Amino acid sequence: MTFPERGRPADDVLAALEAKRARDVKWREGKAFGMIYDGGPGVHEVAERAAALYLHENALNTRAFPSLGEIQSEVVGWTADLLHGPEGAAGFLTSGGTESILCGVLAARERGREERGITAGEIVLAESAHAAFHKAAHLFGLTVRKTPVRDDWTADVAAMADAVGPNTVLVVGSAPQYPQGVVDPIPEIAALAQQAGANCHVDGCMGGFVLPFAERLGREVPPWDFRVDGVTSISADIHKLGYAPKGVSVILHRSKALRRYQTFVFEDWLGGFYASPNLQGSRSGMPMATAWAVMQHLGLEGYLELTRVTLENADRMRAAIAGIDGIRVLGDSRFHLVALASDPSSPRPVDVFALGDALLERGWFHDRQGPPDTLHSTVSNSNTGVMDRYVADLAECVALVRDRRAGDRSTNYATLE
Repeated sequence: MTFPERGRPADDVLAALEAKRARDVKWREGKAFGMIYDGGPGVHEVAERAAALYLHENALNTRAFPSLGEIQSEVVGWTADLLHGPEGAAGFLTSGGTESILCGVLAARERGREERGITAGEIVLAESAHAAFHKAAHLFGLTVRKTPVRDDWTADVAAMADAVGPNTVLVVGSAPQYPQGVVDPIPEIAALAQQAGANCHVDGCMGGFVLPFAERLGREVPPWDFRVDGVTSISADIHKLGYAPKGVSVILHRSKALRRYQTFVFEDWLGGFYASPNLQGSRSGMPMATAWAVMQHLGLEGYLELTRVTLENADRMRAAIAGIDGIRVLGDSRFHLVALASDPSSPRPVDVFALGDALLERGWFHDRQGPPDTLHSTVSNSNTGVMDRYVADLAECVALVRDRRAGDRSTNYATLE
């Protein structure tokens, strides 16, 4: 592969890019259960127009681009209001859920060092907590104390309590956790953190822009946000069910005093004062602007409608799975995440990886995950209008693969090349 010697006309370049997309999942047809979250044509239009306005702007220095400073402050403030942040709650925008989690872990490590003199910090979390916490521990030199989940897939608070020790700097809960879509017992987890003098981070990357609206729609939502004493930080992704384009997330702290532990400040170089609020230096203004525009465009009313439709889509999927012999839903997932598994109580349990392969042949994309082997769906407005077709294909594919077993047992959720 060599660097191109001569340039090409723009039309040729764009045609080549369009051709590359031929094998990509057909998310515009509603057949992707994850990764892309489609708020509809109106959301597309406002996001694309905002993206064009801020295609080149850089949030590295908001003195040069004060509009980006305002955008960040306003989006963070709106999110804090949504999550019942107290007066003085503060945060920053990041590139996505992983970076928000990394910032939350970094803040916990630095607070533990400064306030408690801990040099070998530990994180206590359930085995269902997102892999980004393990990535953060690897990057920041922390030890993970991983605990099992209960039979209902929620975090086992008693096991977590046994894992908390004098070096605990962070205790983690998820709302909801990704694998089975259930909400951990956040009040009990936050109490453990308070007793240890540690931070409590709630991973709301998946639920941050679902649970507040679900609650307003009358769904039963366990306590999970800043109304829970002891919760010190929350991550919430606007580029998931907030329906903004990739990549933009919010990391929120209960106070500016807690937020300062995630920032990096440095003056000892020839370039002068340097400070960064998260892990990036240069930051594209485009995702920040599109998030601002989408949130303004939708407002509370728009998000309530998108959430209502999303939850109806997920309910439809759960009901269909429950009505087919050989498969089942893991856990009491009441919101937008659905984990489809084989039903061991059936006389003819279905290999869900074979089922996933058959569904993929019809264009339906699910993530494989495990243990146990499951097909994971993040249901959203993207799937509106196609659920009847999905339910029909699901039943047909179950019948087709009932006596098959997939040879490929991999569960890749990765990009390594």
